[in-house]
Amino acid sequence: MVKIGIISDTHLHAVSSELVDIYENYFSDVEMIFHAGDLVSVEIAEYLSQKPLHVVQGNMDTMDVRDRFPRKEIIEVHGFRFGLIHGWGSPLGIERRIRSEFRDVHAIIYGHSHRPSNHADDGILFFNPGTATGFRIAGSNSIGIVQIADEIKATIISI
Repeated sequence: MVKIGIISDTHLHAVSSELVDIYENYFSDVEMIFHAGDLVSVEIAEYLSQKPLHVVQGNMDTMDVRDRFPRKEIIEVHGFRFGLIHGWGSPLGIERRIRSEFRDVHAIIYGHSHRPSNHADDGILFFNPGTATGFRIAGSNSIGIVQIADEIKATIISI
């Protein structure tokens, strides 16, 4: 089994105690981490890169983040293809917009809306971990864990 830590919308200018707690309490046993954008600082990626890390840029990221990371990425893990993207525009219709960015994927990991989402649509898992440390729309901050064996199992974790 492969275990992946999923995080998005950290909106941090420097590593915070909240981020350290997330890493130590939830990501210490993952094989890799996906960050779905709006890091705001390269320092966040450098800290998370203690594990193999995949990052995409978000709309609030600084130019140094945008210069370093792609707008979207496809990552293959244990025979499954994951589309990783931040997203853009209104939360309404975001999944329709990001779906058009990927072909032949099993799951799309995204951020932007600050709203957790974990559901399948037409055979594709749509997974948004919510905002880890940024402004939350409702409820608590959250992250995600994806476990891969014979299938993909995704979980939202309120923190």
